Amino acid sequence: MKPTDARAALGRARSAAVLALLLAATACGGSPSSPAPETAGETIRNCDVDVAAAEPPERVFAAYQPAIETAHALGISDRLVGTAFLDAEVMDEHAAAQAEQEYYPNLPSLEELLSHEPDFVLSGFNGVFTDESLGTRASLRELGVESWILSPLCPSEDGRTDETIDPATVTMDNVYADLRDLGTLFDEQERAEQVIAGMEATVEEVAQTLDGRVAEEDRPTVMIGRPSDQGFRVAGGPDFSTEIIDLAGGVNAFADLDGRRNHDVATEDVIARDPDFILVDVCCDARMTSADAADQIEQIMDDPALANLTAVTGGRVEGFTFADRSAGVRSADAVAKVAGTIHSDLFG
Repeated sequence: MKPTDARAALGRARSAAVLALLLAATACGGSPSSPAPETAGETIRNCDVDVAAAEPPERVFAAYQPAIETAHALGISDRLVGTAFLDAEVMDEHAAAQAEQEYYPNLPSLEELLSHEPDFVLSGFNGVFTDESLGTRASLRELGVESWILSPLCPSEDGRTDETIDPATVTMDNVYADLRDLGTLFDEQERAEQVIAGMEATVEEVAQTLDGRVAEEDRPTVMIGRPSDQGFRVAGGPDFSTEIIDLAGGVNAFADLDGRRNHDVATEDVIARDPDFILVDVCCDARMTSADAADQIEQIMDDPALANLTAVTGGRVEGFTFADRSAGVRSADAVAKVAGTIHSDLFG
């Protein structure tokens, strides 16, 4: 799940009890949502779950930044019945559309979700679909609600979280594949191809600029993280930030870590790895921008223990956002942003 305590909208017991009541109501003929889709119809596979695709979803609830921005990018803003949990301001081109949406700062309860009568839940992170949150994808399907997880965070099985993701899925190609599949699902294929083409062009422009100018051994090391009570909370291991940094011509200083995408590390670990750049990934508020990293940047720059870090002595501690390191439609722009930061001599 995402790195805040607010991610769990319901406790396990409460969620299970609510789900039991709703299933009972459905069995008795009262439906809190639309009827369950026919399993024999056309399907699209997402994270080892077959999603009914015979008819485009009409009432979509989008949870988390990547899903909300994906919905707007695909042109289905008018089908959204609710949105939840932004980590930062949405991309400029989607601000007007998002301003018209009902918005929850945290995930709603299962009851609140179903009050909107959704036929689809689109999620940017897999922590939505657990017993502690809105229920598994299978349990939601029993209530007539299909679902989708952006596939760079596919869990090993339905109901599990990002502690179980396969690092091999964490690629930009999977972002494109999601957009193409969702374009088919929502009957917005042309729009999806336009979004993909724009993203590919941005990434290719970065690649062409770097080609022949940055040797593999000269790639700078980059830490994405923020100060915490334990020292630092860093993006490492199977995190999409590693893909972004790689495409931008750098190396994630904590790419070798195992397990969760977010790791608490001691200040001594940061000193030992001595990153060339530090990007402070502030989170989580719908009005947040990279400028909100100013206080944490000052904290790092003024910490005597970090005074000899290469990033500090070079003045290379910059603002970033958690949203920018997440897999979604903003990822190509994030690649360009990181490339411009760590190779400022090549990107004017």
